[in-house]
Amino acid sequence: MYKHFFKRLIDILLSSLAIIILLPLWIPVCIILLLTGEHEVFYFQERIGYKNKPFYIWKHATMLKSSEKMKGGLHTTRNDPRVLPFGKFLRKTKINELPQLINIFKGDMSIIGPRPLVFKTFTPYPKHVQENIYNVKPGLTGIGSIVFRDEERLLSETKMEPAEFYAKHISPYKGELELWYQKHLSFYTDFMLIFLTAWAIVAPESELVYKVFKDLPPRPAALA
Repeated sequence: MYKHFFKRLIDILLSSLAIIILLPLWIPVCIILLLTGEHEVFYFQERIGYKNKPFYIWKHATMLKSSEKMKGGLHTTRNDPRVLPFGKFLRKTKINELPQLINIFKGDMSIIGPRPLVFKTFTPYPKHVQENIYNVKPGLTGIGSIVFRDEERLLSETKMEPAEFYAKHISPYKGELELWYQKHLSFYTDFMLIFLTAWAIVAPESELVYKVFKDLPPRPAALA
């Protein structure tokens, strides 16, 4: 029951309410983006969605238009030179993700779920993860987003190529986390993940998520 009707109802109510409440913040952000950087307000990118069907995600533009063709490709590291000045603030505060409220209202996404991936970052996932990760709608946030809130730091500090480190260490663990979420899908789990998302912004070094969900898959040593 919760997995379908009730979860969708919550998505519609929360996304519409958030859009209304955040409008006074959203409008100035759009104006600043229009007047700075490369004068782009939104960034649209094809992602993999529910049942592995593609859709276009909405985000605020925070990087150079040609960033995907530059060094680093799809992976953003800490202090990445491709990120525009105002974009750094938007990414740090997660304001750049606000347009995805439109995706949620439309039904492309949910408040909580696995982050929607581009094809190149989807293929490194183990086969059983690829086949099952999007049996639920992708989310604005979720267990993978919380645990890997410091993903940019991990990619910055590794001696490996970021794409290689992502495929070898991050993808397998993130995939297992998202499959864990599906097994524990409930109103309580979603409520706690919303709280933990807000907590991670306030206290990014906190390990509270492992205390709240004590049965999470153990974190590999390479990601400690």
